[in-house]
Formats: sequence, structure tokens, C-alpha cells
Amino acid sequence: MVSENPTGSLFTTIENKIATLSFGHPSSNSFPRELLDRLTFEINNLSTNPTVSVIVIQSEGSGAFCAGASFDELLAVSDESKGTEFFSGFAHLINAMRSCSKLIVGRVHGKAVGGGVGIASACDYTLATKNASIKLSELAIGIGPFVIEPAVSKKIGKTAMAEMTLAAHEWKTADWAVAKGLYANIFETVEELDAAIVDFSTKLSSYNPEALLEMKRVLWEGTQHWDTLLLERAAISGKLVLSDFTRKALSQFKK
Repeated sequence: MVSENPTGSLFTTIENKIATLSFGHPSSNSFPRELLDRLTFEINNLSTNPTVSVIVIQSEGSGAFCAGASFDELLAVSDESKGTEFFSGFAHLINAMRSCSKLIVGRVHGKAVGGGVGIASACDYTLATKNASIKLSELAIGIGPFVIEPAVSKKIGKTAMAEMTLAAHEWKTADWAVAKGLYANIFETVEELDAAIVDFSTKLSSYNPEALLEMKRVLWEGTQHWDTLLLERAAISGKLVLSDFTRKALSQFKK
């Protein structure tokens, strides 16, 4: 399936029980709300597809994996309800990944910021290149990684999460991400990464689907309350994005 328009692109291919989702956006693969919704819808759709055992999530191009939320849309937020609605897009996406009946493998070929780190964290198994540095820059623009925090903390722990969040201008290396458990492994080149993705997802897709489903449930045990928690966190960000501090900070990035 192909879903493409000016707010970004989303391509889905299914082969040998492996569904590959490729998202893209001209602004460093950032996410406007509509693209978030399309990715969420596709994950929910694949969750009920009996021909699919494994989902691979990747982004297009050779630059950043994902720059997080669209700054243009954040600047366009005019009231608290609209701000909450925008950030709820990431809440719905993470919850879709969490509750998906298929195991999700992440392919991170480049840098990930903010929501991009959240997506990598919400994958069940993530592989990356040595260039896939990560950063949570939200505090620097007057908000915080509130919506993605549960997913990131679940993957790397509260201490590492705090280290990333408070050092909002600091990039953490891919080696750091491996050491903290965000990435299962890293590779020197994209070609090596792709070979590893194919090898791992092919092996995973050959296993008993019922066992994979039960393993998915075990991995996400105790997160059912995220259905409400992440929306509550979205409301916090939706309020903060209207602050003078954030409006000024965001305007510096607007082209």
C-alpha cells in the first residue's frame, strides 16, 4: 500500500510475512499530525492481518531517521485543546505499537530526536547504524518529552532517561544507546544494517505466530494504563507549547 501527500509519505510492503513500513517527510522525516495518524492507522491495520508476523519500521533517505514533531505545526497551535490534540498523535502511535499483536523491529539509519527516540523505544527490537545518535531536546524549547517518556524509560531506565532529558542540547552516541538498551546492536554501514534487519526479521517470522503474540504480551505487561497516561501527558505538552518561552524558541527554527 502507498500513502503519499504533501504532509509526508508512508509506504507499506508485505513479503514473506514481513510488513515493512517506510515513512518520510522533507523536513528530516519529522511528523505532522496527519502522518502520525496514517502510521498509527497502518500499524492497527497490520495488527489484524493474518498474513503478517513481523513489522519493520524505517524511514526514507540517508539523513535523519526522525526529527520528531513538526515545528511548523507546533507553531501553528493556537489554543490548549489544539496543542493536546497534536501531541496525542504521538500518544496514539506509541499505544498502537505497544498493543499491536505483531512484534515490531526498528531500523534506525540516522539521528533520532524527540519523538523519533520515542518510536525507536516503542519498537520491540531496534537495530541501528553507528551514526544513529539520539537527543531529547524538548526542555530546550520549553516543553518536555512527556508523551514518549514511558516508552523511553521502559527501554533504558529512569536514570538514563533523566540524563538524556536534562542534557537537552547533548547528543548521545549510538554506542551509548546500545549500552543503555535502546539499540540491540549497531552497524558500521547502512548496508550492514539492512542485511541484519533482513536476517533478524526473517528468522523472527519463521517462529510460531502464537508464541510471538504471547511474547509480545509479556514484553508489554503492565502498560495497559498507558491508554490514559499518554493522553494525560499530551495535555501537559499541549499547555506548555503555548508558553512565550516555547513560541520564541520554536520561531528560531522556522524557515
